[in-house]
Amino acid sequence: MKRFVLALLAALLILPAFAQAQEVFELWPGLAPGETVKEADQEKPQNDGLRRIHNVTNPTFRLYRPEKKTSDALMLIFPGGGYNGLAASHEGTDVAAYLNSKGITAAVVHYRVPRREGHEKHWAAWADAQRAVRFARANAEKFGIDPEKIGCMGFSAGGHLTLMTATTSQTPAYEPVDELDKVPCHVNFAAPVYPAYVLEDGKDSANKENGNASPMVADFAFDAKTPPMCLIHGDADRISAMGSVAVYHKLRTMNIPAELHIYATVGHGFGMKPQGDHVGAWMDRVYAWMKVMGF
Repeated sequence: MKRFVLALLAALLILPAFAQAQEVFELWPGLAPGETVKEADQEKPQNDGLRRIHNVTNPTFRLYRPEKKTSDALMLIFPGGGYNGLAASHEGTDVAAYLNSKGITAAVVHYRVPRREGHEKHWAAWADAQRAVRFARANAEKFGIDPEKIGCMGFSAGGHLTLMTATTSQTPAYEPVDELDKVPCHVNFAAPVYPAYVLEDGKDSANKENGNASPMVADFAFDAKTPPMCLIHGDADRISAMGSVAVYHKLRTMNIPAELHIYATVGHGFGMKPQGDHVGAWMDRVYAWMKVMGF
């Protein structure tokens, strides 16, 4: 435990510098589809010290390169926030910092929030996610990555977005706007972390009946480009872990390699916040899985 605390303190000391060590790219030329304004991200102060962004009209791809690269993979990171905001630090930059420490390139995607009125909750975010994959693949040489080693991971609503990106890449989320949209938008691996809105009894909020007897929502196509996955969840989560179980079961029926970690007594939203030696090591499980899978 002492070593964990010391490591955490060291990470907190370097985080402000890390947060600036990024390359920021706009995902769309001009306005994003359906938008009428183009504003800077809006952030509100939080009592818990965590960064949360509450309005994004101009989605961005924020690249973090490791000091000593050990992998030619790229991980796209989708912070959670109920499709109403973005948990930009403990489900965003902190995750990128971990991956960079392992020699892996990462990109935090600030997709559009809040939910757009008159559309599915994930409508704008899903378009941004597909565009982000295309942008990464088109710039693979520039970023020093393999175009067929692009993965995504996300948290809560970002976990749902991860599943949309990973299972439904053959379904266009938006009308093409330029040449970039000719680039394929499939990902090669995915890590949904306590994904929300996976089961019918919690398709827009927390699960009403623990998810034990609920079917999966129809959002996910599980198409021919669905990649291997590593799923992370807490057993005491109000967003039922049975959603991750259902995804794992579906992947098994498709003979797609999958790994599932469910942590006893753990609730929702832990991200990269300090949690001790139990669930606090969850990201190590994802990293070990990536190595086993060749990413």
